[in-house]
Amino acid sequence: MSDIQYNLQFEKLCNILKLGEIVSVPKAISGGLLHRMYAIETTQGKYAIKALNPQIMLRLVAMQHFINSERIANIALNNMPALPAKKFNGTFMQEIDKQFYLVFDWVDGKSLKPNEINSAHCEKIGGILADIHMTDFSGLGIINDWSDNVPITDWNYYLQKGQKNNTVWVNPLLEIIDKLYDWNAQANKSAKQLGSDMVISHRDLDSKNVMWSQDNPIIIDWESAGYTNPMQELTETAIYWSENEIGNIDKERFFAFIDGYKKRYGTLQANWRMVLVNGFLGKLGWLEYSLKRSLWIECTDVEEQQMGTAEVTGTINTIRRYADMISELEKWLSNEI
Repeated sequence: MSDIQYNLQFEKLCNILKLGEIVSVPKAISGGLLHRMYAIETTQGKYAIKALNPQIMLRLVAMQHFINSERIANIALNNMPALPAKKFNGTFMQEIDKQFYLVFDWVDGKSLKPNEINSAHCEKIGGILADIHMTDFSGLGIINDWSDNVPITDWNYYLQKGQKNNTVWVNPLLEIIDKLYDWNAQANKSAKQLGSDMVISHRDLDSKNVMWSQDNPIIIDWESAGYTNPMQELTETAIYWSENEIGNIDKERFFAFIDGYKKRYGTLQANWRMVLVNGFLGKLGWLEYSLKRSLWIECTDVEEQQMGTAEVTGTINTIRRYADMISELEKWLSNEI
C-alpha cells in the first residue's frame, strides 16, 4: 500500500469554509475513476465535494491544471449550462491538512445510461460541444503546451511486470502487445498533423459528465479541460453518446450528435482517417495509467488498485473494438458529411 493516502476531514472543511454543520453521514457517490466524490448535507445546504486523488496531486502540473480547468468552466458558463467549483477566499482549490478538495453546489438530476440516451439528447449535446469549441477562452492566457515529440509507451515493461505478478490481464495484453506499438505510432503521427488546429474544450464530455434535470443538461466535471483538436473531440464524443451497453454504435444517434454540432458550428472538413486514428491516444493513455494503478506504480490503496486491474481488461477490449470500427466510421463520415 502507498504511503500517500486520502485524508478526508469533511467536518473541518465545512467549518473552515463556513458551509454549516454536517447533518448526516457523508455519502460516497459516483464521481469518475480518478478521484472520490461525496454528497455532504449541512445545515446550510447540500454539496458535492470532490476529494482529489493525492497521488495525482503529486504531479508537478496537477495544481495549475485544476486551476485552469475551473477557470475554463467559469468562462463556459457564459454560453452554456456549466457547473464550476465554488470559490472560497478567491480560489477553487481547497486544502485541509494536505488533502485537496473541490466543492460544488448540489445538482438535482441524473446522468443517462446508454439505453436511456436518444437522438434528441445526442443532438442537444452535439450543439453544446460546438458552443464550447466556439467560445473565446483567449482571455485566460492558457498556453498550449502540447508537444508533438511524445515517445512510444514501453508496453513490454508493463507486460513483464504483470507476468512477474501473475496478473489477470497478462494474456489479453500479450495478445495485442504488437498492435499497441503500431496504434501508438499511428496516433502519434496523426497528432503531429492535427496539432496545428487546437481549441480549448471539456475533453471528457461523455454521458457520465452531463446531469439532466428534466430535459435540461448541465455540464459537470471539467477537470480534463484543455487543448484538443475539435474534429477529434467531435468524433470521440459522438461515439460516447451513440454506443449501446455492449459498445456497438447506433448510427442514427451518432449522426444526430454530428448534426447538432453542425447546426451551430457550420461546415465540417477533416481527414477523417487521421482524426479517427488520433482517437487511440486517449485510450492508450488511460490503459497505461490503469496498468500503473494495477501494478502499484501509481496507486493509493487496494480499492484503487482493484479498479486499475478492472480498467486494464476493460480498456483493452475498448481499444480492440475501436480499432475494428475505424474503417466503418471513416466511410460514414466521408459519405455523409
